[in-house]
Amino acid sequence: MKKTGLLIAVISIGILNVQAQIKLPANKLENTISNTGKNIKGSKGGSLSESDIASGLKEALDIGTKNAVRYVSKTDGYLKNPKVKIPFPPEVTKVETAVRKVGMNKQADDFIASMNRAAEDAAKSAIPVFSDAIKTMSLSDAKSILNGNETAATNYFKGKTSTELAAKFKPIVTQSMEKVNVTKYWETISTGYNKLPMTQKVNPNLEQYVTDKAIEGLFKMIAEEEIKIRKDPAARVSDLLKSVFGS
Repeated sequence: MKKTGLLIAVISIGILNVQAQIKLPANKLENTISNTGKNIKGSKGGSLSESDIASGLKEALDIGTKNAVRYVSKTDGYLKNPKVKIPFPPEVTKVETAVRKVGMNKQADDFIASMNRAAEDAAKSAIPVFSDAIKTMSLSDAKSILNGNETAATNYFKGKTSTELAAKFKPIVTQSMEKVNVTKYWETISTGYNKLPMTQKVNPNLEQYVTDKAIEGLFKMIAEEEIKIRKDPAARVSDLLKSVFGS
């Protein structure tokens, strides 16, 4: 009988505990969830603090963006990479087709090369913009990136840096275009095209086009670097990266 009474008492206490947990005040519940989240399991199974995860992500982003910028800013970084190569503006592809038909292949190739050289030159200015975005990344941003898709960090950068990149890139692209004679090559092309019968003059905004394509190509390369760090253990070059993303 005593055992039965003891059992009933234990069950009653358990029920009271469950009720107490269900009726936990909202602020207490939030604190409980918050405290639970302060230590998160890393990919290797070890317990990582939120600050460790944020630091690991910032390190990954710093490495990825610098690698991407280094790839595209070197000679032929855009020109010889079909993923980011800048072609004739879409609104003047008919110009390219027409001038190549009349033997102006070299002039067309020179024009394409000059646009890509301008982009390669301008890309060097991207690192400070990305570095600032990394420094200002919040803990909430870091969590979203870690738990996001394979290009979550790249998407974060697009949202945070596109406007500033465009503002910084455009004057540099304009200067670079002058340095590598983009306008001169375009004038040669357009003059030859305008001499052809039944053609209408075209005047694309080359500065804006090269700026937009340069930034688009840069983000493509950053996405590749991000996917590499997430999927390829060899790309995780520090213990912290290995802890966050797995070894």
